[in-house]
Formats: sequence, C-alpha cells, structure tokens
Amino acid sequence: MKLTPLDIKKQEFKRTLRGYDPIEVDAFLEMVADEFEATIREKNQLSDEILKLRTQLQDYQQVEKTLKETLVSAQENITVSRQTSQREADIILREAEIKAEKIIENARLKLEQLKNDILIIRAQKESFARRLRHLLESQIELIHVLGMDDLGYGEED
Repeated sequence: MKLTPLDIKKQEFKRTLRGYDPIEVDAFLEMVADEFEATIREKNQLSDEILKLRTQLQDYQQVEKTLKETLVSAQENITVSRQTSQREADIILREAEIKAEKIIENARLKLEQLKNDILIIRAQKESFARRLRHLLESQIELIHVLGMDDLGYGEED
C-alpha cells in the first residue's frame, strides 16, 4: 500500500492514558505530511525533468546518428568522386596517348613521303639536267655546224 500525504494527515491513533500529546502528534503528522507532499512534488518534477532530458538525449542521439550517416555518405561520395575522376583522367590520358601516337605515325608517314618526293625530284632534276646538257651540247654543235657553213667551211668548192 502506497502512503500519501493525505493518509498521514488523516491517520488517527488510539488514545491511551499516558500516551503522546495529541496536539504535538497532529502537528508532527502535519509537518511530515507537508514534507512528504513536497518530496512527492520534487520527485514528480525530477521525473518530468528526467523524461525531458531523455527526450533531448534521444533527439541528440538521432542528430548524432544522422551526422554520422551524413559523414559516411560524404566520405563514400568523396571516394566515388576520386575513383571517377581517376578513371576519367586515365581515359583522357589513354586518348591523348593514342592521339599522340597517331600524330607521330602521320608525321613519320609524311616524312617518308617527303623523302620519297625528294628522291623523285632529285632524279627528275638529274634527268632534266642531263637532257638540258644534251640539248645544249646539240645546240652548240648545231651552232658550230651552221657557223661553219656560213663561213664556207662545210661546203665543197
């Protein structure tokens, strides 16, 4: 059975001859009941405060959990971003290397073509020089022949 302040105030004792002074007992019971009531009020206030603090604690724990999840998510996003950036950088690098190899190969092919063109042009130049020399020699010989005819060297008398 729970004892309440009202139980203490209303408690009656049997009267005996040489018992305690009823006024003193009643005053003491009144004082005990008031203290008990104050203690119950304080207990209720503390219970309310505990409930409030527990609610705040749960809220803080939820915020902490959310922050931890957010931090983990951010770290995962950073990791994924780094991996994605690395893959993209690798792809760009491979593409640049392939492009550079193509440029080098094209330059090498052009160089070979230019060397071949130079050889052809040199051969044509030598051929042209020979033909021109031959033509000039023929022309000089013709001039000699014609020049002698004009002087009468080539005619029979």
